[in-house]
Amino acid sequence: MRVLAPLLTALLFLAACSGGGSGAWTGVSGFTAQMHDGINAARKDAGLAPVRVDAALSRAAAAHSRDMSIQDRPWDFGSDGSSPIDRVKKAGYAGRLVGEAISETFEDAPKTLKAWLAQDSVRQMILSPDATAMGLGWYREASGKYWWTLVLGRDASAAPAS
Repeated sequence: MRVLAPLLTALLFLAACSGGGSGAWTGVSGFTAQMHDGINAARKDAGLAPVRVDAALSRAAAAHSRDMSIQDRPWDFGSDGSSPIDRVKKAGYAGRLVGEAISETFEDAPKTLKAWLAQDSVRQMILSPDATAMGLGWYREASGKYWWTLVLGRDASAAPAS
């Protein structure tokens, strides 16, 4: 116990001092809840079914957000050459990829979603009738810059889109 207490204290201190932070699904709260609510509001306005938050898609998104920060560039391929399809498979998602949106910004989740919805190609992906699940990941650098990744998928068990 004497050894564990100082070790735990040191780990908590290091965690508090880290400059960056990343996020993924740990229950629908915070940025994920804001993005989920906004996406489903846009889908409802378009007469589409809502999407659910998926843990595997969120893991894939979080890993890519961190990787974009390391690469210091927003793009769809990972530093290991991985594509969005590769990342969702590696994260354990059994369905198929509908699409991915990325962003490098100092904006919060609602402003990032607003910018995505203003881009025709990203808006079409968010409003795809094929989408049944979403994952959101982000990484915040010490400067306050965020790297965002939104991944939409179609669950393997989902009925064909009409």
